[in-house]
Amino acid sequence: MSAATRRLTTAQALVRFLAAQYTERDGVRHRLVAGTWGIFGHGNVAGVGQALVEYGDVMPFHQGRSEQAMVHAAVGHARHLNRLSAQAVTTSIGPGATNLVTGAALATVNRLPVLLLPGDYFASHAADPLLQQLEHPSEADVSVNDALRPVSRYFDRISRPEALLASAPRAMRVLADPAETGAVTLALPQDVQAEAFDWPEEFFADRVWQVRRPAPDPEELADAVRALRAARRPLIVAGGGVHHGEAEAALEALVDATGIPVASTQAGKGSLRHDHPADLGGIGHTGTAVADDLARTADLVIGVGTRYSDFTTASGTLFQDPGVRFLNLNITAFDAHKLAARTLVCDARAGLTALTGALSGHRVPSSYEDEYRAGRARWEETVRAALRADDENAVPTQTQVLGALDAVVGDEDVVINAAGSLPGDLHKLWRSRSPRQYHLEYGYSCMGYEIPAALGVQQAAPGVPVWALVGDGTYLMNPTEIVTAVQEELPVKLVLVQNHGYASIGGLSESVGAERFGTDYRHRAADGSFTGAPLPVDLAANAASLGMDVLRAKTVRELREALSTARAATRPTCVYVETAAGDAPGAQAWWDVPVAEVSARDAATGARARYEQAVADRRHHL
Repeated sequence: MSAATRRLTTAQALVRFLAAQYTERDGVRHRLVAGTWGIFGHGNVAGVGQALVEYGDVMPFHQGRSEQAMVHAAVGHARHLNRLSAQAVTTSIGPGATNLVTGAALATVNRLPVLLLPGDYFASHAADPLLQQLEHPSEADVSVNDALRPVSRYFDRISRPEALLASAPRAMRVLADPAETGAVTLALPQDVQAEAFDWPEEFFADRVWQVRRPAPDPEELADAVRALRAARRPLIVAGGGVHHGEAEAALEALVDATGIPVASTQAGKGSLRHDHPADLGGIGHTGTAVADDLARTADLVIGVGTRYSDFTTASGTLFQDPGVRFLNLNITAFDAHKLAARTLVCDARAGLTALTGALSGHRVPSSYEDEYRAGRARWEETVRAALRADDENAVPTQTQVLGALDAVVGDEDVVINAAGSLPGDLHKLWRSRSPRQYHLEYGYSCMGYEIPAALGVQQAAPGVPVWALVGDGTYLMNPTEIVTAVQEELPVKLVLVQNHGYASIGGLSESVGAERFGTDYRHRAADGSFTGAPLPVDLAANAASLGMDVLRAKTVRELREALSTARAATRPTCVYVETAAGDAPGAQAWWDVPVAEVSARDAATGARARYEQAVADRRHHL
């Protein structure tokens, strides 16, 4: 007797399959693909588009305005839910598909799951060349979707309906695997999307993907414990893996038992509450003075869920103790082995819990605790001075904007940022009150991430105040999802900071001898120099034209009042503020940006001399 089958198109079968996929960790179940973002055109409107209509009762749909932004929204959603739930993104062929590349790279760099479903050319080549089809002179099976291969953790082109039977489960495995996850791409030729096939009923059965918590290997654990007991100045570097593994409580238990201090990467900030006596704040180029000072003298660095980017390591110049060694606890062996480290390849919570038990009775020297607590107190004074506004009627500086927001938010609020000068100020100054409050995308440092990511987070956390902090530069990159927020009735809060240019890159440009060239939004004189007059651009009016409620604030007092109003708002609301110049705490460690080796300009030759002095301190930890 033949097995039961169901006759559906390939696109219908895929949507129905996705609706039946779940993850489970610690006994809690989540939809693996919680919804689908889409912009329709030829290549997906008659296939996936029709299928989403067919199964709208089981697969929620969200209409986007920019393909890149849709991926950012899906990534924000996945990150807020600790990678246990993802969203899909469907596009047309051609530019709709290639617009996914930046978002895919961001997802894969940050180890965050997103499912990409771009349309593709006819598998049958019946219409050839198709509108928007790339014609390769020697490889007829190449399409623009192949640009997604290097930025995807799994890629397949579904050239026959039955190929989906093998490929779709493989794609789900990668999405759900914490050690392998990232962007997953299933390229869908438009004729195959619409083709019918007799699908086995088993393909549509509910399937649960268990998200593992692998325990540490006993020998690796014993070696790690020996190293920790021998260390006099150990330092934990908490990365995003602490959050993804929901290991914050386990980290706090280890720290309380041993007194080991914790510094955090951009992705790991909030692993401890800001007021925990062992929390040192951010580490690296954008870190705090207390964290970076201790890093320079640490004899054992314990990386938990971090991939050690160049910002974290100050481009190899931060960890300077002659005998410093590394111990890396990471679910991904690739990251655990960095810096010639001892390894604990395991789940963050399982590994931290095992270390706490095995280190029973061990504690760092009391003099070391006194030292870093005194450093914490000194840095807290720096934070207070930067956030404080002595004149309530003055135009706020950027750090005073953060101070006003700090006074308004609650423990449950989420603050999102990605690029520009704000990440450095936030990493050094923000007081994280809860594990999910600080949401910085800094693995890819992608301008334009903040607004769409806020939509994804708001979908993941209904009722929670979600703030997107955006400078004028990044706002101009990607404001279109404001319309989606209005359409979906997502009450995100946008803090739009106007400083008339790329402030972060302007400062970097000056430091490397490029003289702030091309970083201001101002009129140019006939000789090419800036006149100093701002462009007549009204970004607040632009946000209002896209459907947001807009509150303009000119002073510190007005800003605080506007932020309070926005937090209580039930519609998408923008707080617009033009900032005054101000001095934030400077970089506490170096970052390698190569400077012109020869130049006729004094700015560049001076910068090169400073560069050569700094690069001499680089270490290769072997």
